[in-house]
Amino acid sequence: MTASRILVLNSGSSSLKYQLLDMADSSRLAGGLVERIGEGTSRLVHEPLTGPGAAGGKRERTGAVADHEAALRVVAAELAADGLGLDSPELAAVGHRVVHGGTRFTRPTVVDDEVLAEIRSLIPLAPLHNPANVTGIEVARSLRADLPQVAVFDTAFHATVPEYAARYAIDAETAQKYSIRRYGFHGTSHSYVSRATAALLGRPVEDVNVIVLHLGNGASASAVRGGVCVETSMGLTPLEGLVMGTRSGDLDPAVIFHLSRVGGLSVDEIDSLLNKKSGLLGMCGDNDMREVLRRAGEGDEAASTAFAAYVHRLKKYIGAYSAVLGRVDAVTFTAGVGENAHQVREAAVDGLSELGLALDPEANAVRSAQPRVISAAHARVAVAVVPTDEELEIAAQVYALVTQ
Repeated sequence: MTASRILVLNSGSSSLKYQLLDMADSSRLAGGLVERIGEGTSRLVHEPLTGPGAAGGKRERTGAVADHEAALRVVAAELAADGLGLDSPELAAVGHRVVHGGTRFTRPTVVDDEVLAEIRSLIPLAPLHNPANVTGIEVARSLRADLPQVAVFDTAFHATVPEYAARYAIDAETAQKYSIRRYGFHGTSHSYVSRATAALLGRPVEDVNVIVLHLGNGASASAVRGGVCVETSMGLTPLEGLVMGTRSGDLDPAVIFHLSRVGGLSVDEIDSLLNKKSGLLGMCGDNDMREVLRRAGEGDEAASTAFAAYVHRLKKYIGAYSAVLGRVDAVTFTAGVGENAHQVREAAVDGLSELGLALDPEANAVRSAQPRVISAAHARVAVAVVPTDEELEIAAQVYALVTQ
C-alpha cells in the first residue's frame, strides 16, 4: 500500500486548523479547527468527509485545551474515531503552513533540527505567525517523529520576484543587515489560483499571464508571468499593499514618524494601529465587506468612502501590474471577498475597458463554488473567479516532495 495521505496543519497563536487529504485522488478525508487554545472555553469543530464517521456529520466539542500539543492530541483522537488515525500507514507526511521563509526557504522543505532553528531565527520578520508555526511543527514531530514534517512557506512563491522589484530603495548595507526587502505572502493561494486560472482557460500555465487578487480580510495582489511570480503587493510584512480589513496597506512611511513625534504614540501603538485598527475597520468601523456594502447601499458616507478607497487601490494595482506584465490574459479574483462580493468585482473592473477588461453582469452576479469566467464575450482579457484552496496546494507540494 502506497502512503498517499497528507495531514495539513496551520497553527495560529491560539488555534489549530487542519485537513487530512488523500493525494491519490486529491480528496478531503476530514478537517476542522481547534480554537481558543489555552482557555477554558476551547472549542473543536471536526468534520469527517469520508470513512466511518462521515455519516455522523460535523462534531463540536467544548472544554479546556491547554496548549497546542493537547490540541493536536484531540485532533488525533477525532481522526482515529473516523478510522483515519495518525498511526495509519497510509499517512505519508505532515505539511505545515509557515508564514515567513525569508530568503533561505524558497520551496517546501523537510524539517530537521537545523531547519527548525532557521525558522525560529525568522521570528523577528513574522512575530505574530512564525512562533505558532514552530510550535505546530514541534508538536507534530513529538507525536510522529518517524514521519516527514514538511514546511511550506507563504513567501516561497514570491521568491522569483526580480531583485529590482524585491529591493526597497534604501541604504543597501542597512537593508542587508536587517533583511529588509519585499517577501510577499499568501503564496500558496497565488500559486494555486494562477495555475487553476490557466486550466480554466484551457491553456498551458507557461503561456498565461495573470493578475491574481486574493481578497480576504488580508488582501494581496500578484503579477504572474507564465506561472512565475514577478511582482506582489505585500512586502517585508503583510501590511503593505491593498486596503484590507484591518490593515492600512500602502502608506507614506513618514506617517509613522508623524504619529511618534506629534502624536506621541509608541512603536507598539503604531504597529497595532496600522495592523489591527486600520483598513476598512479604521475608515468606517466595520471590517466585514458584507456590512460595509450594506451600509454603503443605505447611504452611509463613511462606509461609501471606505469602499471607494478599497476599490481605488485595487484599480491602481490592476493598472500597475498590467504594465509590469505587458500582456495580461486574465485577472482572477479569489478568497472570501474576491469569490463572493460581486459588487467588489464590478467596481474594480469598471472603467478599465482600455485595459481590455469588461464584465458580463449576469455571470458576475452568479454565486458558485466553481471556477468560472465572468468577463464579457468581447473582452480582450478574461476576468475569472477561482476559489482558492491553500490546503490542497500545501498537500500537493508536500506529497510531490516526499514521493520524488
